[in-house]
Amino acid sequence: MPKRVDHTERRTEIAEALLRVAARRGLHAVGMRDVAAEAGVSLRLVQYYFETKEKLLLYGLQHLAERFGERVAARVRGAGHRPGPRAMIEAILTAALPTDEESRTFHLVFTSYAVLSVTDKVLATQPFITNPDAAESTLVALLRQAEEGGLIQPGVDAHLEAVSLLAMSAGLGTSILVGQRTPESATRVLDHHLDRIFRDDPVDTGTRTQE
Repeated sequence: MPKRVDHTERRTEIAEALLRVAARRGLHAVGMRDVAAEAGVSLRLVQYYFETKEKLLLYGLQHLAERFGERVAARVRGAGHRPGPRAMIEAILTAALPTDEESRTFHLVFTSYAVLSVTDKVLATQPFITNPDAAESTLVALLRQAEEGGLIQPGVDAHLEAVSLLAMSAGLGTSILVGQRTPESATRVLDHHLDRIFRDDPVDTGTRTQE
């Protein structure tokens, strides 16, 4: 009896091979033949599942985003039982910093996708910014939650701070990749700006349940 093929698993294996090659050589230099060799399968099989390089790249981007979501979730779980807004924000921002092989691949390849989408017509027509928009919305919601709980400084604009923090995290990640600074120094920069936003002495806003 022939072995039953798990098509989702096979597509995932090919996507993982794409990410490995892209992390070594750069996304622009990756071809379907390179991915096939990395995955240990035939070029024909890669073409069967993805047809074109563009479709393979888009699936790889989706897979990369899913892996990042899992990384953030793990960071949040590590922050303890019912972590507050600041701990949640720290988990999101630090998860994207290239501090190990997985996060280095994420930052390098995701940045490469962004650059490629500027000149690649197929990638440019895709909703490339959906995931960054989702991260922005999440940070805005967390900052507003902190505001309602009296946890942040008065007058903080949740949307502007969310945009600033995400841009800062992305820039710090690139500076780590090129060796400009260490992950520890980048984390200190993020902590400095979070200290500026959050209060040391939370105030009672009257929204908490009275004992």
